[in-house]
Amino acid sequence: MRILQTLTLFLFVCAGLISCGNADDDFGNNQGIDPCLDLGTFELKISIQDEYTTLPGKVSVFFKVNDKSGNPVADLSASDFKIYEKGRNDNCFNPISPTESNARISPNEQIFKQNTILVLDLSNSVLSESLFELKSASVSFIRNVMPLNPNPSYEMAIYWFDGEDELHQLQELSSDRNVLINAVESIDQNISQDPSTDLYGAVIKSTDIAENLLSQSETEDIISAASVVIFTDGTDQAGRYTRDAALNKVKNANDNISFFSIGLGSEIDQAVLEKIGKTSSVFAANKEELEATFNEISDAVGGQARSFYLFEYCSPKRDGSGVNQLVIQALDGSRTGAVQTSFDASGFTSGCQ
Repeated sequence: MRILQTLTLFLFVCAGLISCGNADDDFGNNQGIDPCLDLGTFELKISIQDEYTTLPGKVSVFFKVNDKSGNPVADLSASDFKIYEKGRNDNCFNPISPTESNARISPNEQIFKQNTILVLDLSNSVLSESLFELKSASVSFIRNVMPLNPNPSYEMAIYWFDGEDELHQLQELSSDRNVLINAVESIDQNISQDPSTDLYGAVIKSTDIAENLLSQSETEDIISAASVVIFTDGTDQAGRYTRDAALNKVKNANDNISFFSIGLGSEIDQAVLEKIGKTSSVFAANKEELEATFNEISDAVGGQARSFYLFEYCSPKRDGSGVNQLVIQALDGSRTGAVQTSFDASGFTSGCQ
């Protein structure tokens, strides 16, 4: 990834980290970890996104933490991680003191961007029966997800659909939540000209938008994640796209895209919405429950962004020690998980902070 080259020039990075990652998606004892370490049964998964070193001796690993159900594990602190190193003279991994190594969770704005795509069903049933409640719930969602002060690392776009073969843009990506709120407030009952519902088309097109955002960020040497949040009060009526096409689009999407669905009323297909919202799905029985339901999803979306960590520490290894093995263990209450990788200590000296 070109981000490594950029950081090499700007931060005097000593490139040479080779990620082993997790062996597979299964959870069990020491998946992908050197058997000399006995870390128990894993219930957390650490997925490395990027890694680099900075002279005189700092190791940086950017990763995401999920539980075995795929739910994000957010708001961990540096004390929730343990570090183990294994050099060429070590029979097994040695624990590294977090205080002596100045282990920390660092701000990740320079290398990470979170995009949220809010997709609203504005078919006739919503416009005529629950528009006021939907607008109120959407405004609450925006306030919960977006930082009070605009931050370019956190952006949201708003789209809507009806029966047309088009995903309409209400508001392009913005980091300013007031701009997003004003866009929602501008919705009126005359916005749609087609009373039908092209739900499957909206799923497919919003996924394409998320994929393109991730690809664009990669060309800019930024790691990104996206959350697609889809609201509807019914089933697909337009019939332009098949259910299988929509569900396969979600199933095969980039791993850094999370999918959330919100259903309202008794006419939805809950089983389908649960597959569309594979990360999390919530349902409101009536329009009075809609804002609370949106708030529930906003917590999950916010947690998704906060489950990415830039973990950094000062290694005791020094120049001449070559390539060293590294295990990072995460602990969340009784749950644990770990990942193994390696780093090249060439040029490492004292003085790391």
